[in-house]
Amino acid sequence: MRTAEDARLLSELASAVAAGERVVLATVVATRRSVPRRAGTKMLVYGDGRLVGTVGGGEMESRVIDEAKVALRTGNTKLLDYALLAPDRGDPGVCGGNVQIYLEPHMPPHTIFIVGAGHVGKAVVDLAHWLGYRTVVTDDREERLTEAEMPNADAMFAGSIEDALAAHPITADTSVVVVSRNVDIDVEALPPLLATPARYIGVMGSERRWAATKAKLAETGVDSGVLDRIHAPIGIEIGAETLEEIAVSIMSEVIRVARTADVGSPDTVT
Repeated sequence: MRTAEDARLLSELASAVAAGERVVLATVVATRRSVPRRAGTKMLVYGDGRLVGTVGGGEMESRVIDEAKVALRTGNTKLLDYALLAPDRGDPGVCGGNVQIYLEPHMPPHTIFIVGAGHVGKAVVDLAHWLGYRTVVTDDREERLTEAEMPNADAMFAGSIEDALAAHPITADTSVVVVSRNVDIDVEALPPLLATPARYIGVMGSERRWAATKAKLAETGVDSGVLDRIHAPIGIEIGAETLEEIAVSIMSEVIRVARTADVGSPDTVT
């Protein structure tokens, strides 16, 4: 039977999902003998460390919270099985029973923030949308940002990069794909982008274009060490030629960084 506590917690979960917050639902799914909480008891563990509810407190709950933090990083569900018998053998309690707790992460879709609504930008939007990502595209050319031009964009913004970032803030759950039409746009866009906690920032162009971009950024006072965050030229080397293949190259690198947390220098494609 659902209790008022269950209803409150599920309401909190629904609000978190609607707001795009990362949260893990921990549910006691099975118990034997004496345990702190009954089957069906729930707890929420948020990405910022907040808790709603409890699955029993003490060392067991501390371990559940640690496992939930892992689930927030990986997005994977997990079934935990604890014996509450002998702490001297490593058990997280002495109640005398056994408990199983199911961890279910609820993760907002990762955002791909595309700077540049040209042909490559559209191809990246289309592929990212098909892969299940949220897509935001910005450009200073308003005529490029229409539903007809970008049918798969979840959000579009015409204007400066600063205004775009104000309208669509970048978080650690965002990957930035800079596929603009010239170096000057890159030089203008990169400093504010580098000030964000974006998981990934990639810039399209040849080695020569990237060298020119770095030189201009240095002239404006951007520290060269900061640029180590940037993947440039963008993408994994697959011999891409068509727009669709270039998008595959770019999204492959985005996915690799997301899955491996490898922010070192990747193989690249020009």
